[in-house]
Amino acid sequence: MDLTTTYLGLKLKSPLVPSAAAPLSENIDNLKIMEDSGAAAVVLHSIFEEQLTQEEYELHHHLSYGTESFPEALSYFPEPETFHVGPEEYLEHIRKAKEMVDIPVIASLNGSTLGGWTHFAKLMQEAGADALELNIYNIPTDPNVTAEEIEESYVEVVRSVKSEVSIPIALKLSPFFTNMANMAKRFDAVEVNGLVLFNRFYQPDIDIDELVVRPNILLSTPQASRLPMRWIAILYGRVHADLAATSGVQKGRDALKMLMAGAKVTQVCSALLRHGIPYLRTMEEEMCHWMEEHEYESVRQMQGSMSQINCEDESGFERVQYMKGVQSYQPDSFAFAP
Repeated sequence: MDLTTTYLGLKLKSPLVPSAAAPLSENIDNLKIMEDSGAAAVVLHSIFEEQLTQEEYELHHHLSYGTESFPEALSYFPEPETFHVGPEEYLEHIRKAKEMVDIPVIASLNGSTLGGWTHFAKLMQEAGADALELNIYNIPTDPNVTAEEIEESYVEVVRSVKSEVSIPIALKLSPFFTNMANMAKRFDAVEVNGLVLFNRFYQPDIDIDELVVRPNILLSTPQASRLPMRWIAILYGRVHADLAATSGVQKGRDALKMLMAGAKVTQVCSALLRHGIPYLRTMEEEMCHWMEEHEYESVRQMQGSMSQINCEDESGFERVQYMKGVQSYQPDSFAFAP
């Protein structure tokens, strides 16, 4: 059974790629376990721009201690101990990862301003990263900022980082654009190598007893796969960038669906946090069993087979499918009042 695929110009032994799970990928020994369990590559946990900024402020503080120039803005950043690793530790982590495993190591940079991306991206490349995933996590709250300005800032991030590094770049996006298809085309125009669909925004919760806002991490479920699967199916064959699926890939069958939609790889995170890293092998076995049962010899045979451009009824991924879904739903009889 041929599970090989290509992603970002890298030849991978399968489409299963553990992604950005900080509790897992921060431990260097876990990367070897991932490789031994069948991982085709690994996307490391993200380094956040705030960590880079914190380091710069600390350096400035020590250089200017006793003057009036120390910025009060430092107090708005998390304390250093709230970050698991700092910038230098992250670069060293990349170096150790490259020594530990033979599979590709994809670094992840989570920034919020243009200047925060470019310099550290180059350092990641120098540390040995095989590719770079730009994880844009930006929630605009200023009502005076237009959609056009936001979209252009995303494009400029890719353009700027591409000018600094030669390794492949993937862009991890949220689905919250006015026209996702148009944005994908614009990213294609600046030659991004891959699009990772989609970033999950971790929404905060309110503690009504303590009257504070708290972070609340919920692991993804199979239902979360529907949105990226739909957009991968729509974009397949219409952009040159490789498409990667993330969110909701819990089983081998989930990965197969993403491949049929048009994904080159499926990133796996929540499933490994739930079941452990060796669960990757179970997912691979499920994929192989299904492919053998349905007489598929390779994943390349199925990639994009259920995409929009290869479906007889292209409307299946559009508005008409919503209407069909609503009309076909039959509620349980107990839902009706007597």
